[in-house]
Amino acid sequence: MRELVKVSDKKALAAFVDFPHDLYAGDVNYVPELFIAQRDLLSPGKHPFYEHSEIQLFLLYDEGKIVGRIAAINNTNHNKVYESSDGFFGFFDCINDATVAKQLFEAAEDWLKQKGLTKVLGPVNFSTNEVCGLLIEGFDGPPVAMMPYNARYYLPLLEQIGFQKNVDLRAYRYTAGNYSDRSVKLMDRIEERLKRNDIILRKINMKKFKEDCNAVREVYNKAWDKNLGFVPMTDKEFDYTANDLKLILDPEFCILAEQHGKIIGFALAIPDINQILIKIKRGRLFPTGLIKLLANKKKIDGIRILLLGVVDGYRKMGIEACLYGRIIKHFEAKKMKYAEASWTLDHNELINKPIEDIGGKLYRKYRILEKAI
Repeated sequence: MRELVKVSDKKALAAFVDFPHDLYAGDVNYVPELFIAQRDLLSPGKHPFYEHSEIQLFLLYDEGKIVGRIAAINNTNHNKVYESSDGFFGFFDCINDATVAKQLFEAAEDWLKQKGLTKVLGPVNFSTNEVCGLLIEGFDGPPVAMMPYNARYYLPLLEQIGFQKNVDLRAYRYTAGNYSDRSVKLMDRIEERLKRNDIILRKINMKKFKEDCNAVREVYNKAWDKNLGFVPMTDKEFDYTANDLKLILDPEFCILAEQHGKIIGFALAIPDINQILIKIKRGRLFPTGLIKLLANKKKIDGIRILLLGVVDGYRKMGIEACLYGRIIKHFEAKKMKYAEASWTLDHNELINKPIEDIGGKLYRKYRILEKAI
């Protein structure tokens, strides 16, 4: 007998967060999310997303054992921006059984339809500002920081119940010594030219972290306005994310471009914290997880180039090359072994070609799927 349960208390929420640990037990590439972070993300009142939108979590039991989970997401800010009636699914995990997946999605879709929504897209954990996409190519290693992971059978499972491709996302990989340092060589010359227009590059000022973040937020919300399903972050959402990233941030990997004191572009790379998280059992920091986190933080030898954007009116001036050049320079100085640039839209040649020109190798693909409901 199967039983579908709406998550409505702390015990059920803990079970929801923990299910992937059991599903992927024995999978050497699986990286557990930190329990505290996932719990807060999924708790109304803890995350600012719930100030404007809502979700419903579902668990499916079979003879008392969890066989699947899903979140139905009503992102009202997304629908206001795009004047649409889109619903989303996220936090989806289930055993390799189409009937289990079908039952989970029927529950999520019914909830979304009750909200007046006519289409469901995903996987998207709230919005494209958070973790999104279904891994469809590149199952040969663990994911990097803040990127998704799933079993190979997910795509055929979702296609079997009616989902189709919306768009694919790309991840590129650089390895030490196997990329073009042209942007580094050109950087000094380009920066001198930029200075003649009063444009300078600098690392983020950790002593004025909040002030710099406020300026970066404006750039972020402008520079990504045409990206896939992008919805500007609220001030509280941006601050929430910034404070999380601050815990692992290396200032040398957060580069700002400014003119007359106004931020016009920035690049951010973060340490691949998954090198540590993969060793923390069930995502628990206590009793030993915190020790592993603190002891191994300086041993991380990979990064994820998470964000790079320049506001309209300042593009194609060489700022992007200089931002990349600064990151590469610090990458070399710290003797890092690899970097992942992710994600980019599959069809965005303005971004993909420069990444490939520098030596980035396309090594993983992710997919956003859609279905009418």
